Amino acid sequence: MKKIKEKEIKGIYGIALLLFLIFLFVPVIVLFQQSLAGESGLSLAHYSEMLTQRGFGLAVRHSLEVSIVSAVVATLLAFLLAYTVHYTNAPGKYKKFIRLAAQLPMLLPTITYGFAIIYSFGKQGLLTRLFGRQLFDIYGFNGLVIGYVIYTLPVSFMLLSNTMEYIDKKFMVVSRIMGDSPMKTFQQTIIRPLLGTFATSFVQCFFLCFTDYGIPESVGGEYEVVATVLYNEMLGSIPNFNNGAVVAVIMLIPSIVSILLLKFLERYNIRYTKISAIELKKNKTRDILCSVGSAVILICVFAVFAVIFIMPFIQEWPYQAVFTLDHFRDVFNDNTLTAVYKNSLFVAFMTAIFGTLLAYGCALASARSSLRGSAKQVVESTALITNTIPGMVIGIAYMLVFSGTSLQNTFLLIIICNMIHYFSTPYLMIKNALLKLNTSWEATAKLLGDSWGKTLIRIITPNMSSTLLEVFGYYFVNAMVTVSAVIFIAGARTMVITTKIKELQYFMKFNEIFVLSILILLTNLCIKGVLVLLSDRKKSEFKVKKEKKIMKMKSVTAMFMACLMAGSVMLGGCSGSDAASGSSEDQIIIYSNADEEAVDAMKKTLDDNGYEGEYVFQTFGTSELGGKLIAEGKNLEADMVTMSSFYLDSAQEQNSMFKDLTFDYTTLSENDSSDFYAPITKQEGAIIVNTELLKENNLDTPTCIKDLADPQYKDMISVTDIKSSSTAWLLIQALVSEYGEEEAQNILSDIYANAGDNIEDSGSAPLKKVRAGEVAVGFGLRHQAVADKEEGLPIDYVDPTEGNFSLTESVAVLDKDNGDKADKAMEMAQCIIEKGREELQKTYPLAVYEGETDSDNKSAYPKVFQEKLTVDLLEKHQEISEAAK
Repeated sequence: MKKIKEKEIKGIYGIALLLFLIFLFVPVIVLFQQSLAGESGLSLAHYSEMLTQRGFGLAVRHSLEVSIVSAVVATLLAFLLAYTVHYTNAPGKYKKFIRLAAQLPMLLPTITYGFAIIYSFGKQGLLTRLFGRQLFDIYGFNGLVIGYVIYTLPVSFMLLSNTMEYIDKKFMVVSRIMGDSPMKTFQQTIIRPLLGTFATSFVQCFFLCFTDYGIPESVGGEYEVVATVLYNEMLGSIPNFNNGAVVAVIMLIPSIVSILLLKFLERYNIRYTKISAIELKKNKTRDILCSVGSAVILICVFAVFAVIFIMPFIQEWPYQAVFTLDHFRDVFNDNTLTAVYKNSLFVAFMTAIFGTLLAYGCALASARSSLRGSAKQVVESTALITNTIPGMVIGIAYMLVFSGTSLQNTFLLIIICNMIHYFSTPYLMIKNALLKLNTSWEATAKLLGDSWGKTLIRIITPNMSSTLLEVFGYYFVNAMVTVSAVIFIAGARTMVITTKIKELQYFMKFNEIFVLSILILLTNLCIKGVLVLLSDRKKSEFKVKKEKKIMKMKSVTAMFMACLMAGSVMLGGCSGSDAASGSSEDQIIIYSNADEEAVDAMKKTLDDNGYEGEYVFQTFGTSELGGKLIAEGKNLEADMVTMSSFYLDSAQEQNSMFKDLTFDYTTLSENDSSDFYAPITKQEGAIIVNTELLKENNLDTPTCIKDLADPQYKDMISVTDIKSSSTAWLLIQALVSEYGEEEAQNILSDIYANAGDNIEDSGSAPLKKVRAGEVAVGFGLRHQAVADKEEGLPIDYVDPTEGNFSLTESVAVLDKDNGDKADKAMEMAQCIIEKGREELQKTYPLAVYEGETDSDNKSAYPKVFQEKLTVDLLEKHQEISEAAK
């Protein structure tokens, strides 16, 4: 019997190890290779470059500080919530409410956290207006701690609450009988059994904070953290995967300390022969204090997220505060929403099913087997590594490893990615629960003649059902809300709903983002509600007779399995419908970083010329698409790409991935022409102002970029960082062209000083802050400000006297050996250039080709930089920017 047990455990262990080997360790090894890659073999040059880079050490220190503080605060708050649920006589319905409410933040996409903080506590935020003043500065350390604590609170609560389920409360009675003081009873019967879980919670929360990029991107300000450094290196205006890999490797170092810490605290794990239910001692003071404290925590969380449920019903906060359903209509009229929502459900259910099985199998091998300690340590280390690697890095590593394979752009790869990425918390939850169960159960069952498999099904699994349901919900919810890794590995037909949110963020449709967030929240609430009902039924069964208990345990297990099977069947249908709805192999796939207006114009042109239904259009942010071009090359799923011209030049130089165009054209400027791409638009920069804030703060309307260096604009302007966004290049081109490099650097230094916390990584962020009333002046894309002004917002634009410099976006066709599809893609590219420019010029007024003239809404000072815009020139201008900081 022992051999059977060992054989089964080893089988589970072997399958899990193989999965991690292929989908975790191979990508990690690729990262190491990237970090050591030199011109003539292995080299430490990239490590030397990063470690000596100005500000990198400070960013690491900032990350450690804010992550430690946030992890401690989140763990303490989560303990109070879990203690209220398990160790007070608070009303049962209130405890259920706490269980669900504590997990609210994880039911929403993390991409919304930064928006929620700005729209709640910003200068024009909902709570700021309610209190009549801004309560605190939201940028930097304060904003990061708020965002991180909210982000990690659900994980910490789940870990602590789950472990409290398996603490035998009868020892509290024993402690009191022995005359222990209330404090000693608290320490010995609650705190000590939780020591390992406290450490686990701290480690999990620390790494979630340490690796997150979304919250620092919104509210980090000048408080740079290592995650933003990683983003700038991996997906900045000039992607550098080698330096990015160095940062990712350095981010793995804290995991070593975590492994040692958790190993040390294993000695404090306490096992119970059984779990006794007792009547808690009556203590009104305890109950009231804990209940009120929990209520305050939850109210604070709800206050931050309230804007998500309010803003979608308002025309445009805070300047058009009238009720509307337009944002909901815009979202649900989008014919791609149904497909991506079905895809999300399919991915979430499959991730939850197989992720739960993976975590359960690994936890059994670690906590309920006689495997060698070294074998168990592999699982422990793997769990921490999965928690240490940022989703962005996993996504890019998967691009590098699986590009050109049958897994590329498939649901299977997305599901496996989610299983690996979110493995750590489910594994630790199950392991901690298993460690509390009586170790003699297997031995007793063996003496009675039961196999290990029967023991697992009949004894261990029923006693673990609550935790397994929690883990199922954890995987499902995270698969519904994740975006950082998925954006890189999803294809045009495997996109999920969070990629739609990312697209809306790029188009600056924040109200629509909140609408989709509500849809995701309602979906997750439905799933959590079903799981809570199943879990409650399981608990009630412990109160019935032994015979009924066994029968009903089987009933719960059957219901659980039926739920899984129903999900599988339903999702198989979803997958099939998606395939049927638009997976024709003949369709041309178009990847684009273009704005919504440009995409609509191109679609209209193609549809009007007989190509309706013959293409799939998928938009990305410039950074994400740039990363895919460099990493995947000719293996890119797309047949045609529209992208910034200098990016296309760089991708062609590295990967030789585009075909020479088969049609002729003549541009007004030689710098805009190429053998393998043709320009579609020229996007100009301009100064953007909030007219109401200018008036409110008695600020002059700037007339040129140099004016932004005036001290009167201190903390009232927002600009982008050229290292992370090419939009900033438009500003620097104007300064260098007008004043020369030395004077441009001095002016830029004063502009950065005025911007302070409002130096942004995203090209659309300055306009977002001007819209939200966070700043009065910004620098961004001219056509976006024009659109806001036409919509009646208090937004205006100023054409700077230094000139409206521009970036060209072009169309290119992938060099693929796919015959008719390649020919059709080339025909579509020609159609866009020859028949779509009239429509495009309504938004982007500058003439590009001979025979065109600038449209009526042209800028006042259109200019072209004297040199061709290349990656080398961009690097040169980046150096000017860095020297100005």
